[in-house]
Parts: sequence; C-alpha cells; structure tokens
Amino acid sequence: MVCRDVMDRLSPFLDDELDPVASREVARHLESCTECVAALDRRRRLSESLTRDLEYHRAPDLLRARVERDVRAAVGRAAAPSSLAAPSWRWLSVAAAIAVVGGTWFVTTLPRGHADELIARGVVSGHIRSLMANHLTDVASTDQHTVKPWFAGKLDFSPPVTDFAGAGYPLVGGRLDYLQGHSVAALVYLHHKHVINVFVWPVATSLERLAPALTQQGFHVIHGAHAGMAYWVVSDLNVEELAGFARMLAAPSPKAPR
Repeated sequence: MVCRDVMDRLSPFLDDELDPVASREVARHLESCTECVAALDRRRRLSESLTRDLEYHRAPDLLRARVERDVRAAVGRAAAPSSLAAPSWRWLSVAAAIAVVGGTWFVTTLPRGHADELIARGVVSGHIRSLMANHLTDVASTDQHTVKPWFAGKLDFSPPVTDFAGAGYPLVGGRLDYLQGHSVAALVYLHHKHVINVFVWPVATSLERLAPALTQQGFHVIHGAHAGMAYWVVSDLNVEELAGFARMLAAPSPKAPR
C-alpha cells in the first residue's frame, strides 16, 4: 500500500472503520512511513479538538418533526427505482449536524474556524498526494476549452476553467480529486515552477468572499466563493502572489460586448 492509498484511509483507520485486511495493511505501512504517521497524528489531534470544542444544543420540537418528515420522504425516494442520489458535494456546505441520543435530538454546531481548518487539511493532503504520486493531471492541457469539457460526465457540476497565462499563471491541466471520499474538480496551474492546485465545488450561497490565508504543513491555503462555486487554492508559493492569483479566480467575469 502506497502513501496515497494510506492517506485516503487514515480517517476510517483512526475510527476503526476499516475491514481487518485493510487495517493491517495501513498499520504495516505506518511502521515504516514517518510522513503518514505524522498525518495520522494530526488527524487524531484534530478529532480530539473537535470533540472537545463542539457545542451541543437541544433541537426544538419543530425541527425534530421537520427532520423526521424529510427522512421519511428520503427513504421513500430511495426505495423508488427512478430515484436520484443527492449530489455528493453537498457535504462540503454542511455547517451543522443532527444527532439522536437516547431518543433526544441535538443540533451540533461546528465553529466556522474549525470547519475551514478541517477542509484545509483535506485540501493540503490532496495537494501533497498529487506531488508525491506524480499525478498532477488526468487531462494535461493549457487550453481551457480542452480541460473544461473533460470534466463532463465525471462530476455532477461543471467547474469554471480559465487560463491565466497572460498574468504568469498558466493552466497546465485538471484532474478528479477527492475530499473525504467525495469527488471535486482540481485545476492545476504553475507560477515560477510553483505548483498551484485549485479545488472547486458548488456552494449554495450568494456570499462572495476571499478568506485570509491559512497555513498547513508549510503550504498556504486561500479560499473564496464566486458565482456559486467554492475555490480552495493551495501552494508553497508566497502568500502575496497566491492571494493575487486567488483574486483573479474570484473576479467577476467581464461582460460580453453588446
């Protein structure tokens, strides 16, 4: 088992959710790989932090009734042969979870900073995997009209693709990637030999913003939202240049001439 496979299995390994064979393979790999051991330790600390810092609030009866109604409706749709699965990217927009403990409903609120940190860790892991496995692109092209159609049929959304070669950030391709087991688009750019990964997925928000940079394992991460898409940009490029690139991604598209 190679590092990329182990990185994808660290969370279920930590939660003891792997089958015995896969669990033994991961454990055997961890015996000789300090990088994967360090990644496991970071995930363990994050899990402990989330468990410690989550706030629990009793949900009102109206919310309980609404959730029960939606669950019954979802079960009915799932039983129908023509039912369609919900888009796999919606997990990224969830800011709260509902739990049932001893017949009592609770709402668990994840602090915004912790949610961003959790996604940032996944983004950085994806960036590192692409560099370690020498698998930056599934489609290698500087032509946005080649890269964008390549995603058709592979995702349940169409990611915007733009080449910024004129500004010194040429597009080099794209690939499918996964954050916590869900498919997202990864666009790859270069700037002075620095690789930039841009992870893209839809978000149900009209709020357009560019958040301050985060730093994870020596990589800078900047995220924002524009035109219904979330952009998570990661690279070892310096923060100022990376922020300039992120602003171009989130810039409104120029209006077509009349």
